[in-house]
Amino acid sequence: MNKLGRITLAILVVCAALWFGTVELQKSQGYTKNNTLTLYNWGDYIDPALIKKFEKQTGYHVSVETFDSNEAMYTKIKQGGTAYDLAVPSEYMIEKMRKAHLLKPIDHRRLTGYQNIGKDFLNQSFDLGNKYSLPYFWGTLGIIYNDQLVKKPLTHWSDLWSPDYRGQIMVVDSARDMMAVGLIENSQSVNSTNPAVLKAAKDKLDQMAPNVKAIVADEIKMYMVQNEASVAVTWSGEAAEMLDNNPHLHYVIPEEGSNLWFDNLVIPKTAKHEKAAYAFLNFMLEPKNAAQNAEYIGYSTPNIPAKALLPAATRNNPGYYPSQKVIDRLQVYSDLSPTAVGRYNDLFLEFKMQH
Repeated sequence: MNKLGRITLAILVVCAALWFGTVELQKSQGYTKNNTLTLYNWGDYIDPALIKKFEKQTGYHVSVETFDSNEAMYTKIKQGGTAYDLAVPSEYMIEKMRKAHLLKPIDHRRLTGYQNIGKDFLNQSFDLGNKYSLPYFWGTLGIIYNDQLVKKPLTHWSDLWSPDYRGQIMVVDSARDMMAVGLIENSQSVNSTNPAVLKAAKDKLDQMAPNVKAIVADEIKMYMVQNEASVAVTWSGEAAEMLDNNPHLHYVIPEEGSNLWFDNLVIPKTAKHEKAAYAFLNFMLEPKNAAQNAEYIGYSTPNIPAKALLPAATRNNPGYYPSQKVIDRLQVYSDLSPTAVGRYNDLFLEFKMQH
């Protein structure tokens, strides 16, 4: 055996030992594959303390795997070979998974605390009657600004086109969200598939290009906290984390309306441990647990009794818990055809090429 072969064998032996050790540890704690719940979630999207509490309270072991995009999650579940008991897709992806027959119906008779979910977050177009999903978190797309670096608060999407902000705006690297800004500014639906309407939205974004400092992802939080930019387009939950670290930052939902997004819990068709899945759903429906999770994550909870347990400064903040009047102006993304998705991506790429 050559040197490379010996190294490869050694790595395999170490990996096998680690796997065996993990299995034996779980067995020693009373965990087996029959009482293990596998959760497929976004990264850092649940309070680890709640996982430990659930394990201690129910006897189930929770194995958490993470994904970084709805599309990656969809592909892995569709390809099969996985046995996730719960996953956390967003609204348009729930619709796509439902159409692809990748989800098990949720038996509402097995739920306790379903009545805690606010009516505004149920019976949405992507899952009428919540036959396949249970609300987990929700939020909006909006504007965050630094009161030390701007002359007056921003309240409209149109403010982003002001020459006052030349080279000062950070925007999220998301085709659907940034195209939505252009669409809303043109008084169009965020779900439009009309090529002319989409082209006009991209042209509108092009007019904003001189004001755009950078198109970024997670780095947007660091830049805003460190006063590297005066304005940004971002999501409410991301904004919450920024506000916690810089008292001069403020998050607003533009008066013209915006996107209302949902992340819901679903049971994939390949789930092996339904009893554990329902135990977890019921655990997360408990107001105390939902409130603890919302405080840890920073996004808005759809659990009304849980919201009442949050600090007054949080539950009364219109950026995170907007009034019904504002909610009525928000739009939910629909699942679009591959052709339409490709058109959104291509147009946004053209916009990005200016930077």
